[in-house]
Amino acid sequence: MKLSRGAIAAYVAVVFLCGAVLGAFSFRLYTVSTVSAKSTKRPPNPEQVRKDILAFMKSNLKLTDEQVTKVNLIMDDTRARIREVHDRSNPQIQEIRKEQTDKIRALLSADQRSTYEEMLKQREQRQREKGSRGGGPGF
Repeated sequence: MKLSRGAIAAYVAVVFLCGAVLGAFSFRLYTVSTVSAKSTKRPPNPEQVRKDILAFMKSNLKLTDEQVTKVNLIMDDTRARIREVHDRSNPQIQEIRKEQTDKIRALLSADQRSTYEEMLKQREQRQREKGSRGGGPGF
């Protein structure tokens, strides 16, 4: 079977285009940055966030000193109410976490259970050091 020059040129062009598409796709896969669940960025200090919000409101809304005082009182009241709701729900959260750890303990072997207890102790220590109020889901 003899191919014409046009057919050969078409085949070469198709092969070239396939290579270009494959190269572009491979380059995209190679250069995609990985995503990490851990963040080195610390959460903002609540007091600093509050100061930033007040400064923003003062400059953009041109608040008077009296208005700033009232906004501070509103923010204090809101913080107290949120803390109250959190304190009411905290015992329920602790109960749910206890149920979870009890269920996990029940399915572990004796060796696994001792390792699990050590993991829980380390977690509690990290939380005390950070001043954290609780862990994430599952651990």
